[in-house]
Amino acid sequence: MSLFEIKQLFLIYFVKAYMIKSLLFILMIGMCLNSFGQNHYFGLNSFPFLNSIYSARTAGLGSDLITIRDGDIGLSTANPSLLSKKHIHEIQINQALTPAGGQLGMINYAFKSKHGIFSPVIRFQNYGKFQGTDQSGNETNKFTAIDYAIGVNYGTSLGKVLNIGFGLHLIGSHLESYSSMGISGIFGANYQHPSQDLSASFIVKNIGYQLLSHNNTDRLPLPVEVQAGISYKLKHAPFRLSVLGHHLNSWRILYEDPTAQASIDGLTGDTIPVQIPGVGKTIASHFSYSLELLASENIQFRAGFDYLRREQMKLLDRPGLSGFSFGIGLKLKKIKLDYGILLVSKAGQNHYIGLSSNIDSWKKKRF
Repeated sequence: MSLFEIKQLFLIYFVKAYMIKSLLFILMIGMCLNSFGQNHYFGLNSFPFLNSIYSARTAGLGSDLITIRDGDIGLSTANPSLLSKKHIHEIQINQALTPAGGQLGMINYAFKSKHGIFSPVIRFQNYGKFQGTDQSGNETNKFTAIDYAIGVNYGTSLGKVLNIGFGLHLIGSHLESYSSMGISGIFGANYQHPSQDLSASFIVKNIGYQLLSHNNTDRLPLPVEVQAGISYKLKHAPFRLSVLGHHLNSWRILYEDPTAQASIDGLTGDTIPVQIPGVGKTIASHFSYSLELLASENIQFRAGFDYLRREQMKLLDRPGLSGFSFGIGLKLKKIKLDYGILLVSKAGQNHYIGLSSNIDSWKKKRF
């Protein structure tokens, strides 16, 4: 082995060791920021829309897919380290409709520089128009409500198997005459096995600060979240399995009613204590699962399950398929079409449609 090859190996191992230390450091910061918080859904954080699903493919899988480094630029929103050469000049538009008539959407694009891949991203949630009233119930003005995040993600390679990525986003929220602004960042790392169809990722997202609150007084923390996931495609079957661990910086994320009190059994007179989720249920709430059937290069079928969403959103007497999701992906000549349905509860579902295409494919070839 030559001296040059020894130096290269030393550099690679040094970078990997540095990355591992950096990941552990960021994980510790994330845990300190939100170790004892209830979770991100109960008014304890600002800009909760940041944790919504925006990609049609992701919706079909039920939760963030942070592990797959393929041609889908929409996945890089949740994990910038998934950005690769396959995404150069790729544009994707996602649109979703909620049961109440609200809309949420996302637009992605990617371009190459000498320093890596950059991807501008726009995400928004439009809650529609509302009729204002005064204290007596008399109608006043009509108003709108919208949340959005505008920013850019960056991804680069640290060798053949390891990618890292960062993102910086400006956040805005305008509800009638009240406005709020903030800034957030995301960090991610992705590992691809050199010979097997196996990948793993780690991200810390929504690291930031609320610059301006709606009431111009108290500022709430952002919904910081640590995630880790792994995906594996079976060697002799067209199935890809993925598992995501989410909210890893918070232990108790199932809702617990702070006003709940012990009750008395009318027949026996025994005290019925307030039910608190056990260890098994708490652990289960941190995981979601997804399955992709890669029928061919042009068609994919998807399904997913999120235990936390089922527990939080199901109707007690009619849980149905709450927490499950399904989707399909079709690759046409120059356009890829994705559809996903997120079964929130019996009250309704979210329907997602995504369109993506590479701008270079529309350019006329010169002979």
